[in-house]
Amino acid sequence: MGPIGVNVVVQGVLAGLVYALMGLGFTVIFRSMRVVNFAHGALTMLATVAAFLMFRTAGVDPLLAFILIAAVFFGLGYLSQRLLIHPFLRRPRHQQFLFLVGLAIVVTNGLVLIFGPGAHAVELSYRSGSYPVGPVALDKIRLFAGIAALACAAGVLAFLRFTRIGTAIRACAENPLGAAVAGLDVERLYAVAFGIGLACVGAAGALLMGIADAGPGLSSSYTLLTFAVVLIGGLGSLAGALVGGVLVGIAEASAGIFIAPSMGSVFVVGLLIAVLVLRPQGLFGFRA
Repeated sequence: MGPIGVNVVVQGVLAGLVYALMGLGFTVIFRSMRVVNFAHGALTMLATVAAFLMFRTAGVDPLLAFILIAAVFFGLGYLSQRLLIHPFLRRPRHQQFLFLVGLAIVVTNGLVLIFGPGAHAVELSYRSGSYPVGPVALDKIRLFAGIAALACAAGVLAFLRFTRIGTAIRACAENPLGAAVAGLDVERLYAVAFGIGLACVGAAGALLMGIADAGPGLSSSYTLLTFAVVLIGGLGSLAGALVGGVLVGIAEASAGIFIAPSMGSVFVVGLLIAVLVLRPQGLFGFRA
């Protein structure tokens, strides 16, 4: 592999870590409640717009704003699950689908109405800088965003694995009835899990504002990207979301280097189709 190929892989991995964080948020929600969040892309775009506004009005770097935005999105997720999502958990799947698609449409069109359909960018002093490491040039903005996304993902996985609330959430995911019989507050734990999922969305959206332009019209693209990540890795697999995000990032970067940046989605969909043909359950298998 020549220097160009190494650079493609490295840049793809760094961007893919942010995509992996998006996929992780989707997976936490699906694993805990069996809810397919079709509003994932729209909420990611809402986070990017929030990061843009914080930069434009207060000069807050998106790589710092992601902490506050993640906290706000956790609260938003907790409240929205208790007030909006919970009544739909016992309803037919198609009603959940219609509600979440409708929510995505409302969020997307609301952002278009307020900010217009155009893309927005933040001008950071280090956005075009890089660190030379042998034959590889590490983009500063992608490196910082990738490290932040990896730290967030590690924190979420550690929380779910080593804390009492995380263990209780996993117990509810495996056997909701048994968890309720054991005395766990399943409804509250569902709300916490949904909040964690949206916190990942908020953090990922803010980090994306640093590495790419963002606009309300891109919400469908982020929804497609998220589904590609989780389906490639294996729907419901936490490890699969991380690996799927990295593979999607590499595929997207490869398109930008070898053909054209506009072909990124084509490469991602091509990778998704290849995985589904060769291993329909995803690389790490389906985890319901």
